[in-house]
Amino acid sequence: MSGAVLTAGQAAFVLFGAFFGLLALRVPVAFALGLACLPILMIEPRLDTVTLMSESFNAFNSFILLAVPFFLLTANLMNIGGITDRLLKLSRSMVGHWPGGLAQINVLLSLFFAGISGSSTADAASQSKIFIEAQRRAGYDDSFSVAITAVSAVLAVIVPPSILMIVWGGILTTSIGALFLAGIIPGILIAGAQMATVHVYAVKRGYPTYPRETWRAFICACAHSFLALLTPGIIIGGKIFGWFTATESAAIAVLYAGVLSFVVYREMNLKGLYGALLDTGRLTGVILFCVGTASCFGWLLAYYKIPEAILTGVSAWNMGFIATGFFVAAVFLIVGCFLDAIPAIIICGPILQPLAKAVDMDPVHFAMIGIVSLAFGLVTPPYGLCLMIACAVAGMRMRDAIKDTAIMLIPLFMVLALVIVWPKVTLFLPSLVSPEFLN
Repeated sequence: MSGAVLTAGQAAFVLFGAFFGLLALRVPVAFALGLACLPILMIEPRLDTVTLMSESFNAFNSFILLAVPFFLLTANLMNIGGITDRLLKLSRSMVGHWPGGLAQINVLLSLFFAGISGSSTADAASQSKIFIEAQRRAGYDDSFSVAITAVSAVLAVIVPPSILMIVWGGILTTSIGALFLAGIIPGILIAGAQMATVHVYAVKRGYPTYPRETWRAFICACAHSFLALLTPGIIIGGKIFGWFTATESAAIAVLYAGVLSFVVYREMNLKGLYGALLDTGRLTGVILFCVGTASCFGWLLAYYKIPEAILTGVSAWNMGFIATGFFVAAVFLIVGCFLDAIPAIIICGPILQPLAKAVDMDPVHFAMIGIVSLAFGLVTPPYGLCLMIACAVAGMRMRDAIKDTAIMLIPLFMVLALVIVWPKVTLFLPSLVSPEFLN
């Protein structure tokens, strides 16, 4: 930055040095990002500490981000209103008779829930309470139960409507409708890979299965779950066909879930509604605070033109299309181990975007490589928030679940490689439904 006191290298040293130093002191990520900005804001005469507040407010002041609390509230209403229980019964009737039936149900319910909540942490919290103790009583190893619960929860950030897709679309001006469509096939492939992994574990360790349900029971479960299964259709279909925006679709999903819980199923009272609103407010506060401080951090990176300095060195490597895809994935995989996915998108997305453009990578393909890669960070230490939640519910140390978690991530890495090498995995549905979403 011309006229700045610090050079790009010095500013980067202060920002990242302060940030990683605070992380080493176990300061929460959102606070560490904000506090790391303060030395620069005090050193630089053209800036002041008010910049931290103003940039954070600018990040909050987004119509798109209103979708975040609405999707979280939809998930909470469905949990309290008995909708999740109906999806659980449907999952059991479909895959309960497969080897490792309870774990198979765990994965399939995560896939269903992912199409509603958009939040992996909400998924991990609810699934852990439902399955970990049940799997323990059924004779499953604790490490396996924790691993499959945590790893299946990452589907919520890959399958639409994902909060990460909404944030990515808002920050990098990518079509959210296209991202919703692009996440469907990778999400199904990852769920299939997880269920195959459960099958191998169950056969090897002799995990129990449920008796096969009758066709009558399956049809009844489908009928009872039909209205609940319409929720992702309303959210995704409405956005894709232009009936409403992502934020409006989230608001409509809240109204729909409320009507189902209050009027149709009649399983939610005012006390339950209060609990859902309280939990939504708490989670939304955490997410948006992280967005605000990360946005200020990213703004300072742009102020000193640090991304340009980084790209100058990387561009000299002359990477091709596939090499660039793997480089983007590697960056997000490493950053995701230390940062929450939302600040990682805000900080790294704009830095890597020109690199993807240089090799004519479609913005939707670039986004899906980043989002799928960041999903791994939710179950890999030291951050590993989903794994941390599952371990807390199970009452076990994170390191005791690492081995099984690492094994379950291997097929997921294979799906990530497929997404990178074969762009059609992500681009087929957007090009089929609405080609104008691409590029």
